[in-house]
Amino acid sequence: MKQFGSFSARASIEDLLVTRGAKLAVVDVLQPAEPFLDTAGDELRRRIFMARGVDGRNVCLRPEFTIPVCLAHLKNGTHPARHAYVGEVFRQGRSEGMEFLQAGIEDIGDADRNAADARIIRDAFETLDALGAAKPLKVTLGDQSVFDAVLRALELPAGWRVRLADAFGDADAMAAQLAALAAPALVPEMPSHIADATDNMDMLTAEIETSMEAAGLPQSGGRTASDIANRLISKLKEARATAAPERVAQLEAFLAINVPLVEAVGALEGFADAANVDLNAAINAFGKRIDALQGEGLDPANIEYAASFGRALDYYTGLVFEVVDKDRAVLVGGGRYDRLLEMLGAEKPVPGVGFSIWLDRIAGGAT
Repeated sequence: MKQFGSFSARASIEDLLVTRGAKLAVVDVLQPAEPFLDTAGDELRRRIFMARGVDGRNVCLRPEFTIPVCLAHLKNGTHPARHAYVGEVFRQGRSEGMEFLQAGIEDIGDADRNAADARIIRDAFETLDALGAAKPLKVTLGDQSVFDAVLRALELPAGWRVRLADAFGDADAMAAQLAALAAPALVPEMPSHIADATDNMDMLTAEIETSMEAAGLPQSGGRTASDIANRLISKLKEARATAAPERVAQLEAFLAINVPLVEAVGALEGFADAANVDLNAAINAFGKRIDALQGEGLDPANIEYAASFGRALDYYTGLVFEVVDKDRAVLVGGGRYDRLLEMLGAEKPVPGVGFSIWLDRIAGGAT
């Protein structure tokens, strides 16, 4: 809303976030593009305003704050710190306008992940309340790490686990991947003497070399026999990488779980029993986070767990959540990104979790 755009309004929001134990971060509007291109995922990449700088490097208008704040954090080491921000971000194709104001907190380096997760959700709630967000508010929570544990427990082929993990949170992409998993790729056609050699790499390479020589095809300046053999074996592995129909059905049953958070542990245990898989470690970790939420004064009965819920940014690794108003407008999005700082240059993994508020979607608010 326009009332958040004034200098005094921004200052009051900054003060509000600083009172939550965060230090104000100041990051440039113009950012190097590569960190976003490398870590944020296709959805954000398509919407970045990008140009080539005078030094030949790609630059972009700031499309979000998490990556720039993490980069700024790394300049001062990897010690635990909480960072707050208020400022414009820019994304193409946004129906509400391509320049908009965001505020949020990034909690970086706290090894007690459950406590940090619970604290960040509490911070998001209390900040929305202080900004006058219209109620009732609804929280939806998902967990990338639980989904990854289910993929491992169902013993799906490794390549398919990667594809399904990449599709997590995108209903259309997930439906397409599940359909493809249920109907694997066709085995490529090949001469019998090549097909007979596909279980032996050396033999297959030799057969392809012989065929190339007979056809007068050079191996320099193009793909070599070894390249072709590797590609052929990859295609065969993909075609043979099937999942039993019951495993696909079980994965669909997991993704259909949508319950109040107080019922989530029971629902996950019921799924694990029905699928005859071991999810004890993931479920125990999930339950501890619920305990931490209660310790922060949050009522799990007012939070919904959706097993299929994810966010479009690729760097999330665990908890993901959003807060919507009565009209289903997303006011807050956030989650855990424990791989991101290492991807950005940290020498070892650094835990991180945060949230962003779309200030232009809040009815009422600061004056």
